[in-house]
Amino acid sequence: MKSTRRTWIGALTLGVLAASGTAVATAEPSKGTTKGPSEEAQLQKLYQQAVAEGGTLTVYAGGSKPGQDDFLKDAFVKQFPKMKVNMVVDYSSHHGPRIDNQVDEHHVVADVVHLQTFDDYTRWKDEGVLEKYRPVGWDKVYNQVKDKDGYYTGLFFFGFSNVTATRLGDGAPVEATDFLKPEFKNKLVFSYPNDDDAVLYYWKQLTDKYGFDYVKKLLAQNPTFVRDSAHLIGTGDYEATFGTTGATPGLAQQTIPEKSPWLAWAQTGAILKDAPHKAAAKLYLSWALSQQTQKNMTDFGIWSVRGDVAAPAGRKGIFDYENMNPLGLSEFMSDRTALDRYKRRITLYVGEVQGVRPADPEDTLGLYPVDQNGTQG
Repeated sequence: MKSTRRTWIGALTLGVLAASGTAVATAEPSKGTTKGPSEEAQLQKLYQQAVAEGGTLTVYAGGSKPGQDDFLKDAFVKQFPKMKVNMVVDYSSHHGPRIDNQVDEHHVVADVVHLQTFDDYTRWKDEGVLEKYRPVGWDKVYNQVKDKDGYYTGLFFFGFSNVTATRLGDGAPVEATDFLKPEFKNKLVFSYPNDDDAVLYYWKQLTDKYGFDYVKKLLAQNPTFVRDSAHLIGTGDYEATFGTTGATPGLAQQTIPEKSPWLAWAQTGAILKDAPHKAAAKLYLSWALSQQTQKNMTDFGIWSVRGDVAAPAGRKGIFDYENMNPLGLSEFMSDRTALDRYKRRITLYVGEVQGVRPADPEDTLGLYPVDQNGTQG
């Protein structure tokens, strides 16, 4: 999964266009009221328990680049300085099987997982892999992005749209059809859609709206395909991409189509039932969903999953855009047969994925990583 990196936080805005004409979901914030201790008091109690447990936490985070979730780790440790956090970033499609293997071998080393693979969470719940836990602030989370029984919950809304070179000025492409303009021939670079389900869904929306003729026209622009495109924009001849995020400050900017499809989802988190540090895991999820943390994230353009936290400045609510459906990705991923069929078809156009996995370029993470260096737990 290509998300949660610091370079795109300031530009991140989120949503999914229902390109097939599907009605956009209406927001359903939980209506429960919280009584008793304040959120801060609850967090401090959890902190004491986590320190008594040993003060260690291992998080498996979906992503495409080592260190891209350090903004979460750094903010957490700043608030809870006695905690040591190991944030292991890898594609969600690799973390999921890694967790399956750990569970099967009774050797779980991860405490918390937050991934984009929604279908893993529903399966893990049915298989008894997840710990039932309602974090601080859980009652304020939109009902659509949390498990009603408390086994998993959305943590933040992440999204993909356009990344374009700042040197283009007003000439930067905004709508999907803008990328077909002659001036962008040989200057486009894209992440392989068949390498990541979120990118795949972005392309699925485009072909639903414009047909595969759009892909043929786009390929006539002679684009380059790589495993992580955003960081290349503004370098060399690369001027634009879509279906990603991560604009490099000074070189590129994140822009949002007004009409053509783009993508958002609630990154989902849970505690593993056999997690070795459950107290630390509960502290982490509760901190992530606390009102103050959610407000802090909106300062960077990240949308909250809580109904009582306003959208980032200058933006509508996540469910308020006519051309967005933040639940679309989870619906797409719930039908793996249809997803795999589309992946095979798009592969005929863009070719097989080439290059090393950027999250683990030296293939060191292995089966039981407890840190980004691949130390085995």
